[in-house]
Amino acid sequence: MPGTPEIQAADLALMQAVARGESEAIGRLYDRFGSLVYRMATQSLPTRDQADEAVQEVFIRLWKTAARYDPSRAALVTWVMLITRRYLVDRLRRGRSALKPAVLDEKITGETELGAVPSPSCGVENQERYSSLMQKIERLPELQKKVVTRAYLNGQTLRQIGEELNTPLGTVKSALSRALVRLRENDGTEGTMA
Repeated sequence: MPGTPEIQAADLALMQAVARGESEAIGRLYDRFGSLVYRMATQSLPTRDQADEAVQEVFIRLWKTAARYDPSRAALVTWVMLITRRYLVDRLRRGRSALKPAVLDEKITGETELGAVPSPSCGVENQERYSSLMQKIERLPELQKKVVTRAYLNGQTLRQIGEELNTPLGTVKSALSRALVRLRENDGTEGTMA
């Protein structure tokens, strides 16, 4: 079960307010996840204009599906990422736009960057690995999960993360290293990811 009961309750209350169309709640959702959605869009789409449009469309989808959010099934960040990823894959399939290299899985093997959307041509197997990876991140110890999420999904530097969490830089680096090792160890598909 992702997150503490307090976090789950707060996320559920936020999404219920979004479902009711409360502009303040929609603003809080955007403030919390706008940069993540934009980053995923810019990594996947060929132009900034398309990325800007994608962000708007993703938040419309988040608003329309807010009533279906269940915090016992996924953390809110995971929900937002899955909605974003689905939108981007659909858009790329419709528009036949050239995808930038899909790199979500490769970061776990140390080759490229975490957070990009798998290519539609990667098929169901990569979609399942993506979902599995997000579930593994949710199961990390709290500090490791925060560091991985903030570093790879929110694009923050380790120094910024340390300052926000009031944690020494060395501790943040160690947490990130341990998290990546744990994610590699827990991956039963290591041989197929290279």
